[in-house]
Amino acid sequence: MGLFDDLSRFLENRLEEFLRNNPHLELEALLEQLREQEEDTLKLIADLQLQEKRSQEEILSTAQEIQRWHIRVQKAKNAAREDLAAAAQEREAALLREGNQRWGHMQGLKERINQSQELLQKIQQRRQEVQAKAAEAQTAHAKAQTHQRLETNGWSNQTSSYSGGFDDLEDKFRRWETQDELDQIKRNLGK
Repeated sequence: MGLFDDLSRFLENRLEEFLRNNPHLELEALLEQLREQEEDTLKLIADLQLQEKRSQEEILSTAQEIQRWHIRVQKAKNAAREDLAAAAQEREAALLREGNQRWGHMQGLKERINQSQELLQKIQQRRQEVQAKAAEAQTAHAKAQTHQRLETNGWSNQTSSYSGGFDDLEDKFRRWETQDELDQIKRNLGK
């Protein structure tokens, strides 16, 4: 396992170094991460809204049940059936507790939806900021490449513009170096 850990650390370090040396790529990676977070948050909001809709339907259903049992309580009391009235009141009370729990659950869902929407706004804002920085970095990178190409072309253009004069100078040096070598040989032979 140590070898794999070392390899993993090595690759992570190389990736970090590469991204530091290529900041525009680091921004692109960050943008991709923000896009994924935005997508996940949108899915979460849609899921929470679906749960909220189901919760509202359950609350409505429970409210209808409470109303039905409330009417039964009244009917049983009017008919002097206290045994049925007491049982119906217990059922109505249980349904009220259930309705309160469902209401609380729905309120929690609403709060989570609000928090998720706030998070989504922050993610979108951050993504816009990073997109602007990425555009700046891309522009800077393109300018740097253009500048480097111009410098490289400038050097090659200068070389080619001086190539005629440079060849003459080269010939003069060769003749002089050759003559110097001949003179050195003559001196050595003369000894």
